[in-house]
Amino acid sequence: MSTTSLKLSDDLKQRAVSAATSQGVSTHAFMVNAIEQAAKAAEYRANFIEDANAAREQMLSSGKGYDFEDLRAYIHARIEGRKPTKPRTKSWRG
Repeated sequence: MSTTSLKLSDDLKQRAVSAATSQGVSTHAFMVNAIEQAAKAAEYRANFIEDANAAREQMLSSGKGYDFEDLRAYIHARIEGRKPTKPRTKSWRG
């Protein structure tokens, strides 16, 4: 395990100390957890963007996509606990 130094403003350091105390953890554990959560969020965002770009490329190459209203109805039915049929892709090219 490596050691890293952080330069924090006095205000941020005090906020971290207060937050750690209220959570019943050490300031060190609080900061490690915060960095871990931030790294995980950055990874999730990068994966989301990668998936979105791949879906866009597939849509552009196939000329097919989902109608918004069909997709909206499907999602609402799922939220209501029903088991709707998945929407079908449609050609969006004229």
